[in-house]
Amino acid sequence: MVKDWIRGLFRQDTAQDVDVLVSEIAPDERFISVGDIHGRLDLLQSLLARLDDDCPLIFVGDYVDRGDYSAQVLRQLHHLSKSSDGRVVCLLGNHEEMLLRFVENPKWAARLWLHNGGVRTLASFGVKGTSEAAVGDDAIAIADQLQRAMGDELLTWLADRPLTWTSGNVTVVHAALDPQQPVQDQARQNCLWGHPMFPSQPRQDGQWVVHGHTIVGHAQAKNGIVSIDTGAFATNRLTAAEIFKGGVRFTSTG
Repeated sequence: MVKDWIRGLFRQDTAQDVDVLVSEIAPDERFISVGDIHGRLDLLQSLLARLDDDCPLIFVGDYVDRGDYSAQVLRQLHHLSKSSDGRVVCLLGNHEEMLLRFVENPKWAARLWLHNGGVRTLASFGVKGTSEAAVGDDAIAIADQLQRAMGDELLTWLADRPLTWTSGNVTVVHAALDPQQPVQDQARQNCLWGHPMFPSQPRQDGQWVVHGHTIVGHAQAKNGIVSIDTGAFATNRLTAAEIFKGGVRFTSTG
């Protein structure tokens, strides 16, 4: 099973704080970035209680699907971002993109989203009794129920999420950047779903990239990349990276 495979990436150690010295990292100001939550409200609340709330907080996306509390995660993040005077930024992830495409065009997008955790997200919004096999008119009816349950304000906020956030020589994105293109010229597909050259080809502009999307056994900072998706929905480990001039401090639950 997928969860068993993901758990196998990890040693059975406890939550920890880890400092990594990276002399090249130089944000304009210290900030914290949080990895993929995937409906784990419990882990989000546990991690937030351990973080310094006196600096910008950047979420990398994938707030929904897989876990049981996607609706509650979205509503908490919506509240945090709206009440933070711009100090809490929630980026768009590919799972939010799938949800939005499902609402816009359920006949076309149902199969992809429902087979990737969408059924659990629907249940968290009170849309129950759905199936991964829903198609056609059934998918349209489900999308209508979801739209009513979410409400226009939450849907509009979600659709307006940015793809990247930059401070100094550090850029946060959900999945990846094309290492051959400037940050401002990145394709939406690369930001949300990844790029084949991202893990292996270093950028030449000195820009570090903080990302989620690709699950790693332990958060890491090397070769111009800070990876913070530690498979929270399966491992109980949600990770944050505090980025400061000259280093990274990782904090994880579970």
